[in-house]
Amino acid sequence: MTPLLISRYTATTCLGRGLEPLCDALLAGRSGLKPCDFETVELDTWIGEVEGVDDVVLPPALGAFDCRNNRLALLGLEQDGFAAAVRDAVERFGRERVGIFLGTSTAGILQTELAYRRRDPVTGALPADFRYAETHNPYSVADFVRAFFELGGPAVAVSSACSSSAKVFASAGRMIAAGLIDAAVVGGVDSLCLTTLYGFNSLELTSARACRPFDRERDGISIGEAAAFALLERMPDTARALGDDATLLLGVGESSDAYHMSSPHPEGLGARRAMEAALAAASLAAGDIDYINLHGTATPSNDAAETKAVTALFGAATPCSSTKGATGHTLGAAGGVEAVIAALALRGGFLPAGVNTHVPEPGLDYLLATRSAPVRRVLSNSFGFGGTNCSLILGSAK
Repeated sequence: MTPLLISRYTATTCLGRGLEPLCDALLAGRSGLKPCDFETVELDTWIGEVEGVDDVVLPPALGAFDCRNNRLALLGLEQDGFAAAVRDAVERFGRERVGIFLGTSTAGILQTELAYRRRDPVTGALPADFRYAETHNPYSVADFVRAFFELGGPAVAVSSACSSSAKVFASAGRMIAAGLIDAAVVGGVDSLCLTTLYGFNSLELTSARACRPFDRERDGISIGEAAAFALLERMPDTARALGDDATLLLGVGESSDAYHMSSPHPEGLGARRAMEAALAAASLAAGDIDYINLHGTATPSNDAAETKAVTALFGAATPCSSTKGATGHTLGAAGGVEAVIAALALRGGFLPAGVNTHVPEPGLDYLLATRSAPVRRVLSNSFGFGGTNCSLILGSAK
C-alpha cells in the first residue's frame, strides 16, 4: 500500500485527557484501572473510567446526540488541537473530501439502558425523549462527529468488536486510494455501560483484579472506555513538506478466521494471517519491526493464541507488550487507542511496559519495564469476537 500521513492524533482514556497524561503513564508504567464503581453495577471487577464525561455538554445544535458515548467523543476531539487540525484539513481539501471512519462496539447503549428505567408502567413504552438513531445506533458516533465538523464526505461506523477502530484505518485507506477523499478522521469511541460489564461477566471473562495480560496467572479482562482519533492524509508532494518526525501508516492487514463466536483459533491462525498481510502491505519483513503492541486481553485463551501467532512470525526477538493493563480493554476503541500508543512510541523513542504483568508466559520478549530505544516501526494488533482480526504498522518518516 502507499503510505499515508498521520498528521495529528489524540487519545482520552482512564489515564487522562489527551497525549500528555497517556505518555507520562506509559513512561512510568502506571495503570489507570480501579475497582468498579460505575453506575448501578455490582460486580467484583476493575474498570478504566474516564473522569468528567458526565459533565460534558454538547453544543445546542447537536443536543439530539446527547449520550455518554458522544460526550466522550466530544471530550476526545477537544484534546491536543485535534479539532483545529481537522478544520484545517477541511480548509485545504474541502468539506466533501474529508471522511469519517469510526469504530465502536456498543455505542450509546447506556442511553437505552437508562431509558428502560423510565418506561411507561402501563404500556411499557420508552420515554418520548429517547433518541435511538442519534445515541444507541452504532452509526451515531460517526454521524455526530460528521455533524460536529459540518462535513459532507462519507461517514462510516465499523462495529467488528474489538478490532473496530483498527479496521477503520483500512476502510479510510481504501477510500483515499480510490480517489474518493483526500483525508479522513479515523479512530474509535466506546463508553462504559451495563451491557458490556454484565455481559463479559456472564461469559466469565472479567477479572476480580486489575487485568494482567500474558501473565501466567492472568484470569480475565478489565473493561475500559476511551476516545481515540487520528487524522489520515495523502502523502505530501515533497519530503520537505513531510518532515523528519512525521508518523506514517505503512501497512494494514485484515483476516477473519471465523473459528468461534467468542474464542480465537487456538493456534492463532487468523492473528498470524493479519500480521503477515500487514507486513506484506508495508513491504517489510518481521525483523523490520521494533515493537509489537499486542492485543493482549489477559484472558487465558486469547493471550495463548496470540503468543503462538507472534512466535511463529517473530520468534522471541521482537520486544512486545499489551498496554491494556494501563488503559483497560476499551473494546471498540482499543485499536485506535493502541495506534496512538504506537505513534507515541515512535515519537518518544520508548517501548511501553506491560503494566500489572509480573511473570509472563514464556516465548516472548515481553516488556516488564518501559525501555528507551530507537523505534522506527511498530506493529499493533487488534483481534475481535468472531475472528475479525486487524494489524496496523506505523512507522517514522526518518
